[in-house]
Amino acid sequence: QVQLVESGGGLVQAGGSLRLSCAASGRTLNDHAMAWFQQAPGNERQFVAAITWNAGETYAAQSVLGRFTISRDKTKSTVYLQMNSLKFEDTAVYYCAARRGDIRWSRVEYDYWGLGTQVTVSS
Repeated sequence: QVQLVESGGGLVQAGGSLRLSCAASGRTLNDHAMAWFQQAPGNERQFVAAITWNAGETYAAQSVLGRFTISRDKTKSTVYLQMNSLKFEDTAVYYCAARRGDIRWSRVEYDYWGLGTQVTVSS
């Protein structure tokens, strides 16, 4: 099993920055992909970005490309999401997810989830 705990959410003004963290535990992540999803009230849970634990290959949704950066620290078993140039439309609960295998963009492909952290961007 893999346990995931998000942190770092909060209230920030439009144009500002925030860094989310996802601490992982339970087993080795060498063959796993880690991802961030977002869900605003009344909307579907949507893919934001992902990274392979071993090689560090990354993929990001078009809506956040150039603004958000995903990374991982193997020594701390932690995945980060650096969010810059935040917009009001980025307001959502952000969830950390993991799956064994390659990066996928569909939420149904991920087996492990954190409880989420709220990000609110004021206009």
